[in-house]
Amino acid sequence: MSCNHGQKSKENHNSKTEAEINDSIENPDIRTKIANANGFQNWKDVSEIAFTFNVDRDAKHFERSWSWQPKTGDVKMFSEKDTVMYNRSQMDSLLMKTDAAFINDKYWLLAPFQLVWDENISISEIRDKIAPISKDTLSQLTIVYGNEGGYTPGDAYDFFYDKNFKIKEWIYRAGNAEKPTMITTWEDYENYNGLEIARMHKDSTGNFKLYFTNISVKK
Repeated sequence: MSCNHGQKSKENHNSKTEAEINDSIENPDIRTKIANANGFQNWKDVSEIAFTFNVDRDAKHFERSWSWQPKTGDVKMFSEKDTVMYNRSQMDSLLMKTDAAFINDKYWLLAPFQLVWDENISISEIRDKIAPISKDTLSQLTIVYGNEGGYTPGDAYDFFYDKNFKIKEWIYRAGNAEKPTMITTWEDYENYNGLEIARMHKDSTGNFKLYFTNISVKK
């Protein structure tokens, strides 16, 4: 479940100019179309988002909860062992592990938005690809992160999306390896105050499930 990308990004709406935002909406590329299909145009109004990140692997369960205020950068993490509060603009070495966990969990939650936010990535597209789990014919968008910056630089992701630009499956490839590191579904979409979020991710065996509960979006 390592999708730890701390690459330079523009997740704070205030860091983008109005011209950049308007241009991305009026002249959308595939990344923006996927983001907008998940309500990206409403992100600018979000003041706080909270969620619980859950993983079931065989008989084992893991969870941790987050509250994030994207406009201020304030983050709170709640787990069985710890409660940690910090601001992403005031990081120190002691917070790096917590922030890496936040980046991982946020990426699973908001990957369609990360496609627009993240910089220093290369992009390629393929139409009419067979999805690895469902075997449906979908379109594929591949992004590869640069070799510098972030918690796990050089990783690659293959997003399989339908005609409505909704992600249905993805492949994570650590270090841009040819062999997949992880393949899961994207399913059980639900609308939260204008944001479309996939709440469930499963592998092909059903023994691994990564899912979100306690989701709330405040404007």
